[in-house]
Amino acid sequence: MPAQSRPPRPPSRRRSYDQYCAAARALDAVGDRWTLLIVRELLAGPRRYTDLHADLPGVSTDMLAGRLKDMEGNDLVSRRKLPPPVSAYVYELTDRGRELLPVLRALAAWGAPALGEPRPTDAVRAHWFAVPLLDALAGLGAKVVHVALDQGEFHVRRGEDGRFAYGDGPAADAEVLLRTDVATCRELAEGGLTLAEAVESGRAELSEEVSAGRA
Repeated sequence: MPAQSRPPRPPSRRRSYDQYCAAARALDAVGDRWTLLIVRELLAGPRRYTDLHADLPGVSTDMLAGRLKDMEGNDLVSRRKLPPPVSAYVYELTDRGRELLPVLRALAAWGAPALGEPRPTDAVRAHWFAVPLLDALAGLGAKVVHVALDQGEFHVRRGEDGRFAYGDGPAADAEVLLRTDVATCRELAEGGLTLAEAVESGRAELSEEVSAGRA
């Protein structure tokens, strides 16, 4: 398989509000369309350009390349080459980029009541529910929770410092498995349903993972 080449990088289109205000400075860095959704994807771990493009339906290649360039310039994202035999580049968040998780949590909490039923044009990825469900999953007390939906799987990890991280797919060291559906995830995110109520009503199923991981 040929080595993955770097995607085209159009000239930066950075703009500024030119206001001496902390909120304005933040929006200078993350206020452009797609930027925070790229952060959402990279909070799940390093991603190749092609994988990012696949999980950001609707973004053009030029737009994605431009946003990544701007994010590198703002010290939100770094790019590195994987060791052989992969010969591919990945993008990952810097420490400053990872500090945006609380921002996404607040946005998800604010936006959850507007979700409603999925529209025919809506794309769905399982790991997009990781951020809205962090509070609900924290109540389980497990360090690593594996969540399985019809649309895919993701896992949420709580570090020793109490901070959360999440990733696409299952985790080998998951302690708890949660099986549920998108409608239940939406209600959990909105706060109109607790995880205990979802389990009691049969809308969610909790079980221990096999071998403190997976068989």
